[in-house]
Amino acid sequence: MRIELATAPGSPERPNEDWVSTAIPAAGLGGALVLLDGVTPPRGDDGCVHSVPWFTAGLGGSLVELSASRRDLTLTEILSMSIRRTADTHRSLCDLSHVRTPQATVVVARWDEQEIEYLVLSDSALLLEAPDGAVRAVLDDRLDRLPPGSLASEAIADARVRNKEGGFFTAAADPAVASRAVTGRTPRAEVRTLAALTDGASRWTETFREGDWTATLGLLRKAGPQGLIDRVRELERADTDRVYLRRSKTHDDATAVLVEL
Repeated sequence: MRIELATAPGSPERPNEDWVSTAIPAAGLGGALVLLDGVTPPRGDDGCVHSVPWFTAGLGGSLVELSASRRDLTLTEILSMSIRRTADTHRSLCDLSHVRTPQATVVVARWDEQEIEYLVLSDSALLLEAPDGAVRAVLDDRLDRLPPGSLASEAIADARVRNKEGGFFTAAADPAVASRAVTGRTPRAEVRTLAALTDGASRWTETFREGDWTATLGLLRKAGPQGLIDRVRELERADTDRVYLRRSKTHDDATAVLVEL
C-alpha cells in the first residue's frame, strides 16, 4: 500500500485551513483517510473565539479516530458524532448558531479487505480508480447547482443558501447535516486507488481544465500530491488576466492525498 499526501497554504501570511490525515490499523488490512477544507469567514465574523484551523483539527481528529476504531458505525453516524463532539468543546464560549460558525467541507473514506465506504460533503472531491484504469469522481455538487448570481454576495449566501434547504451544506455545529452527505460503498476488488482533493487542488481540473479526473489521477501517480499542487500554483500565477480565476482568490489552500491499495 502506498499513501502520499501534501498540503500548502494559499498565502504564507495566513494559516492553512485544510486538514488531512490517514490511519492504518496494525493488522494492515484496512485504513481510513480524512480530508477537510475549512471555510474562511469574511472579516473574521463567525461568532467564535477559535480559529478555523482549531476547528478542522478537532473535527478531523475525531473523524480519524472513529473511522479507524468504530467499524460498527456508518460514516454518516461518525460524521454526526464528530460534529457534536467538536461543538461540545466550544459551545459554552461561542455562538454556534452563527451562520459562519467555523465549518468545513468533508471527505472520509475507509476500507477493509471486503469493501470501501465513503462520504463527501460540499465541494472537495474523492476519486476512485478501478483496476482497468477507469476513474469515478464522487462529488457533492449542490454548490455548482445553485442559480447563477445566488452567491453574488456573502449576505445572500449566508441568509439563503448556506446550510439551508435548496442550498449547500458544510460540517459546522449541527450533527443533522451528516445526513446531507453523499455516501456509498463499493467492493474493494473494484478499486485499486483512492484520491481526495480540496477545491484548491482540484483547480487543475475544475478551474483550469488541464485534464479530466482520469488525468488528475495520472498526474497524482506520476508527480505525487505535491507535484499536482505545484502545477496548480504555476497555472494560478500564469493567469494574470484572470481568464480562469475570474473573481476567485489567486491562491487557495490546496491539499491532496493518494492511496494506492
